Amino acid sequence: MSRAGATCPSCGSSNIVDDELYSQAQLVCVDCGTVVSEGVLASDPVGGSDVSYSRTTAVAKKPCPNLIKGLQRVRALCRILRVKSEIEDLSQTYYSQAYQHVSFINVTLHKKEVLAGCCVLVSCRLLNWPITMGTISCLLDADPDLVGVIYKEMVKILNIEAPIVNLTDVIATHIQEYKISSADVSGDLAVNSQDLTKRAVALVELAADAWIVTGRRPIPIMMAAIYLAWQSLKPTKQRLKFSLDKFCQLAKVKKHQPAAKRITEIKEMLCKLGKEIPWVRETVSPENVARQVEDILQYRFALLRRALRTHEEALLDECQASCQDSPAEEAVLSHSSEPVDQTPNAPSLEQCEMNAEREPGDEHENLCTEPQSDTQESQAPAPNWGKRLLFVPPCVIHPKRRRMEQPDLKDVTGDEEISDSEIDSYIRTPQETRDFARTQKILSLSESDK
Repeated sequence: MSRAGATCPSCGSSNIVDDELYSQAQLVCVDCGTVVSEGVLASDPVGGSDVSYSRTTAVAKKPCPNLIKGLQRVRALCRILRVKSEIEDLSQTYYSQAYQHVSFINVTLHKKEVLAGCCVLVSCRLLNWPITMGTISCLLDADPDLVGVIYKEMVKILNIEAPIVNLTDVIATHIQEYKISSADVSGDLAVNSQDLTKRAVALVELAADAWIVTGRRPIPIMMAAIYLAWQSLKPTKQRLKFSLDKFCQLAKVKKHQPAAKRITEIKEMLCKLGKEIPWVRETVSPENVARQVEDILQYRFALLRRALRTHEEALLDECQASCQDSPAEEAVLSHSSEPVDQTPNAPSLEQCEMNAEREPGDEHENLCTEPQSDTQESQAPAPNWGKRLLFVPPCVIHPKRRRMEQPDLKDVTGDEEISDSEIDSYIRTPQETRDFARTQKILSLSESDK
């Protein structure tokens, strides 16, 4: 059988055939008898090397299995959240772009799954679909801190400018998870979602004015605001007896443990403002403050100013009382009949009034301070100045304990000074002296016997 395309290296003839006379086939030139190929177990293909089937037939590179699973996860999240088709397409596009980046191509499968949720989150924000990061973390069963880190890195890599989420839209979307409408619960416990959203948004805004929202996670804040809004819209005895656990069971939502602390903090804030309402005769307490929520939210700006003014006046009265006690003590201690002039370092009433009329930004300073001389060293600030103010950030009320720096141990040389108290510890008592003498005598007798 002749081989087409092959030529003889000796004569240049193309009349080359397969010689199968031996167990090993060879290519032989018919014209001159030259063996073109000898000792080859498998015939080389004519015209080049072997090419795999996938390389000859594949039009485009097939995506890897992990990329396919990630895109399926993106579509599943979009179907769970019931977003629009534009958000689903945009999420898949962002995931394909971020997956190919060097920062995400070699990470763990868990981080790739979190990346899918981050792509859905940024697509929802870009197309004005209110979804919180806590919702994505709950769906993925992932740590919110890890979701935040991957979200920031993905936005930076893809150069995306995500807009700020509207608070009203987020709370309105979060309230949809609570099954407390007239179709889900009885008429006494049911509430309109629009009224509940309006009241919850107002409570969150008031909590932000009182520094309660600062540094806190959004879902426990929203849960606390929704719970208090549900109670205050119809403050009956039945609703006021409902605890947070029963409310979550009624609404068929999962309780977040920090929400109980947020409820306590918001109730304390409402009590401070409720005490300033002139027409309220009863004592405002956390148990009955839900009845005054509507009036507090309606006049919240006036009540905030009035509560701050009342607190400042109380501090000023306390300062004046302390300042008036000091001249009386000096008069008692003085033995001279002449009038005693007030020393420069003594506090005066005018200084207290001037300190009380400072700007709000200077509230952390002492209300009654004594001017110090040049030779007197400045005193250290108060350990927690936030306890003297009405509304402060949580980090001021509960500061973190700072680690005390241990002093470096110095080498003991024996030349150090010995204090009197340490010298006293070295002096023996009479009983110790007698015991020591008795021991020395016993040891000397034992040595003499030897």
